[in-house]
Amino acid sequence: MTDNDARRGRRRDIARLALLAVFLFAMFYLVAIARVIDVDGVRSFIAATGPAAPLLYVLVSAALGAIFVPGPILAATSGLLFGPLLGTFVTLGATVGTAMITNLLGRQAGRDSARRLLGADRTERIDAQIERRGLWAVVGQRFVPGISDALASYVFGALGIPLWQMAVGAFIGSAPRAFVYTALGASIGDLSAPLAYTAIAVWCVVAIIGAFAAHRGYRTWRDARPHTTQSPDPNPAD
Repeated sequence: MTDNDARRGRRRDIARLALLAVFLFAMFYLVAIARVIDVDGVRSFIAATGPAAPLLYVLVSAALGAIFVPGPILAATSGLLFGPLLGTFVTLGATVGTAMITNLLGRQAGRDSARRLLGADRTERIDAQIERRGLWAVVGQRFVPGISDALASYVFGALGIPLWQMAVGAFIGSAPRAFVYTALGASIGDLSAPLAYTAIAVWCVVAIIGAFAAHRGYRTWRDARPHTTQSPDPNPAD
């Protein structure tokens, strides 16, 4: 391959990843900020389906989560529709579904380009980190507040996190927050109920754990970076 071919290939990879990023942020703006999807209308439609409502909501919510409908809104709607117990399992099912959808899309859209741009050495280090800590990276991300789970899952897919790690990590890491937001949705008529206070307490614990997880993850990443050694000065001062 000539240098010109390599440069053209690199430009194509950059353009592909940039296009993916623009698409994802456009979807995030339209759905999470502009609110172009009527979640109340979706809730009314699901409620009218009777016994099939929980399973249907898992499928619909998984798809909505993949296009950046905020997870807390979907979980609260689940609690409002199905109560705190069944609603938590419905929320978890939808969360795992979203994680799998976004992981697969991120892998298909960006994995090859990302690996070519990173180069063989960095890719090997990332693969080694994924093999050792991929599952727990997904779990830890789910505990960190303020990070879009869908966006993180797209990135994990582009980095090559296996689908099973994404599914299991999302299930483990999302369980506390699934309960919190679902319970708050179920308690929307009486936020002074013990269930609401329990949910708030769990949220506080999860936020503290998430802060420690983020700090530990940063330190692990910092320590894992290759350190360059400086060559000795050929003309040391006398």
